[in-house]
Amino acid sequence: MNLLRHLGGYGAVKLASAFASFGGIIIFTRLLSAEAYGRYALVFSAMALIHLVSLTWVEAASFRFGVSAKSSDDLNGHFRTALAALAVSTLCAYLILAILLFILWDYPDYRAFAPWLAILLPANTFYKIAMEAHRSAQRVRRYAVSSLIKIAIGFVSGVFFAYLLGFGAVSPIAGLTIGSIVGFFLEGRTIVVRATKGHTIPKPLKAWAAFGIPTALALGLDLILSTVDRFIIAAFLGEASVGAYAAGYGIADKTVMLVMAWAGLAISPHLLKAYEEGNDVELNVVIKNLARILLFAGLPVATGLAIVAEPLSTLMIGEDLREDARTIIPWIAFSAILNGMAIVFFAESFQLSQKTKRRALLMIAPVLINIVLNIVLIPKYGLIGAVMATGFCYGLACFLLAWTGRRLVHMPIPVLDAMKVIAACLFMAPVALVSSRYGPLIDLCLMSASGVIIYFTVTFVLNACNIRGGLEYCRKSSRAR
Repeated sequence: MNLLRHLGGYGAVKLASAFASFGGIIIFTRLLSAEAYGRYALVFSAMALIHLVSLTWVEAASFRFGVSAKSSDDLNGHFRTALAALAVSTLCAYLILAILLFILWDYPDYRAFAPWLAILLPANTFYKIAMEAHRSAQRVRRYAVSSLIKIAIGFVSGVFFAYLLGFGAVSPIAGLTIGSIVGFFLEGRTIVVRATKGHTIPKPLKAWAAFGIPTALALGLDLILSTVDRFIIAAFLGEASVGAYAAGYGIADKTVMLVMAWAGLAISPHLLKAYEEGNDVELNVVIKNLARILLFAGLPVATGLAIVAEPLSTLMIGEDLREDARTIIPWIAFSAILNGMAIVFFAESFQLSQKTKRRALLMIAPVLINIVLNIVLIPKYGLIGAVMATGFCYGLACFLLAWTGRRLVHMPIPVLDAMKVIAACLFMAPVALVSSRYGPLIDLCLMSASGVIIYFTVTFVLNACNIRGGLEYCRKSSRAR
């Protein structure tokens, strides 16, 4: 029941994030030109890289050591260490930002992003430190309420800047900045007050760095694997093509990753707790539950996106970007499954065992191969070439993480359940025959409803991922409550 409550609480946050992401695609691909949307996509990718290189290690370590800090009753020292690490990391972020600003000084369209990024980067990280403290302590309601407020304000502010003030490509970043400032003030007082009562001890700070920096490097390599193609597309095909690619990617990858990250967000505290307590039986149960949820939720979402790509892109993406984006949505959807399994599932072996440096080293090969393949395939095949390269390297990353991580914490895939889910997804294929018959909105509704009914019927008949047991458990829990 506790797991279901966590899935529900984090699910609300992921659902709100999905509305903001998809609403942003719908609105900004219409309010901004193709070139402006592509410029925003490039800056957003660069911002994410700066954040990962300089700041993410603080967030990762904050979550990883939050449980032990609570058990030892030293949360004051925990937050003091977090803020000390944040101060140093912010200076690194500003140094990288200053170098980029110097390089792009003759490009005012890009220079306009700098003031917003200077505020957004530290404010967002401070906010995430507070959120990781809530997550490690399993304060789901507080996490959800605070996150929903931040997401809503960030989205509304971005639309306001674009529609009423004409900020252009800067608008979405400006909205994110306002949302992070609000989050900072929502969570800041508690963190600062507790930090002033604690002490920064060099030994824990070294432990944070030893865990967090390799984690950030690994995540940075994951992000490079996901975003380097945008910069290569800009070099070969121009900003407008980056806009189309980002729009298609934003729909397909974001949808699949939201579903899979939702499961990871809810279950990872239980994984960490079982591992820290040395409870191997409970750990194996949680690992199997995570694998089943990822398969049961992720694969049909990817299949559904591939089937409804045409009406979905017509409704969600502006006309200038629509056609190119539509062609890559199916490719990206299935590539995102591999990406999600790598980041949310197989990477847990390295997170739990604190072998994050090994994970970072493993990601070097997929990143380098991805860069080479993009340079070779994009000039020849265009945007499809970029997706082909990225999908292949996601698969390679999955294999390397699974093969190496099994010696640390074994993360098995339930093969029989996977085959049943794949079979149910194949039964959804005839839904594509509805396309282009009644208009995009009706087509999308009919195809989505039909696909959901078919999928759940087949999975129930096959009892994929023990769906019957899960429904029975929900029924009994509801009756007990």
